[in-house]
This record gives sequence, C-alpha cells and structure tokens, in this order.
Amino acid sequence: MSKTHFGYQSVDEAEKAGKVAEVFHSVASKYDVMNDLMSFGLHRVWKKITIARANVRPGQKVLDIAGGTGDLAAAFAKATDWGRNPDAQVWLSDINASMLGVGRDRLLDRGMALPCVQFDAEKIPFPNNHFDVVTVAFGLRNMTHKDVALGEMCRVIKPGGRVLVLEFSKPDAFLQPVYDAYSFKVLPWLGEKIAQDSESYRYLAESIRMHPDANTLKEMMLGVGFDEVETHRMTGGIVALHIGIKY
Repeated sequence: MSKTHFGYQSVDEAEKAGKVAEVFHSVASKYDVMNDLMSFGLHRVWKKITIARANVRPGQKVLDIAGGTGDLAAAFAKATDWGRNPDAQVWLSDINASMLGVGRDRLLDRGMALPCVQFDAEKIPFPNNHFDVVTVAFGLRNMTHKDVALGEMCRVIKPGGRVLVLEFSKPDAFLQPVYDAYSFKVLPWLGEKIAQDSESYRYLAESIRMHPDANTLKEMMLGVGFDEVETHRMTGGIVALHIGIKY
C-alpha cells in the first residue's frame, strides 16, 4: 500500500484522512481562538488579502473548500449579493463534519443560510466549468494527493475563473530559527493550554514543514492544468497566496 506523510510520520494513504479527521474533530470548537493566538491575529489579515484578490462580483458562483468556520464564505456571500441576486451561489465545504458544523452555525448566526456540503476535495461533486472562483485557505496541506485536489479545483472553474490557495509556506532564512522554535515549542504548549490537545498542534506544525514551498506549489498547479499562476509571499514567506487562472 502506498505511503504518505502525516506530519513527520509515514502512514498508509488510506489512514491519513482518518488521522487528519481526528485532529480537526478535536480542535473544531477552539479553531478560531487558536488561530488568533497562533498567528497573533495575522490569519485575519491574510484572509482579507485573499478575499480582496478573489475580486468576487455580484451574481458569481463561489466554492470555499476546507472552509472551516466560514470566514471566507461569509465575505463572498456579501460580495456576490447572495440572497438577492438569483444567479449568486456560495458553497461552504469541508471534509470534516465537526468543522463544517461550526462553520454552518457561525453563518446561521449571521443570518446566512448558505449551502454546506461535506466532501473530499480530491472528488469535488460539481460539474466542469461551474464556478467563477474556488478558494482553499489553510486546507491544502492536509490533503493526501494535493495534485489531484488542485486538478479537481481547476476542472470546476469556468474559463477565466480563478482558484486561490492560501497556505503556510517556507519563510525567509533569517526567520527560520525563530519560526522553528515557535512552531515546535510554543504551538504545542498553546494547544495544551487552550484546546487541551498538544498533539494536534504538533501535527499542524509538522504538516506545515512537509508542505511544498511556493515555487514547488506553483509548478504543481501549472502541471495539473492551470494556464497561469500568480504567487504572493506574505509575512516573510510564512504564508503564500497562489492564484491559478484557467483560460
């Protein structure tokens, strides 16, 4: 059986999805609090930049993959004029039922009864050329076959459509020692104190290290069918936004 990475562990491919699911079932209720603490609130800035770059317009169709607690979906609902424009569609999706439930409830609290769907991004249940914009924020690194998932995202966008991938990346060399110390010492400690789960946050730190760097991810996206890929490194390369365009 083929092997893949679960953090620094080598596991059977069939086991990875279950292990990732356990992590996110565990952290779902504290997800936003931990993100604020871990990133000093910067994750909100990174997401705002992604939302601005998506340039979603009224009446467009948008899919947010691994949408977590619904931050991006809520912004896209406003941008598409969802609920008033009959052409507008905004879908919140996640492979993890716990995360999807938290996101659905947050959206309902804001008066947004957006459609929510649970699926594996390697098998997106929508037709070819359906969406104007697809986004995935901090979810790609948890996928077993990233190239397959990216190919699926490319398939479901219309010609002229865009896929925006916001993900942790490789920081500049001068940041690396501090970043490593923070990731492997502070993050598990925060996870234990706030979410009573240090192991999940140790996995998250490891999964960031195993994720491709910005240039490698760009080449991967070009390799699965995107005609153009823009790369925007932010905060010293700690995160990168990739925008894949299909002609």
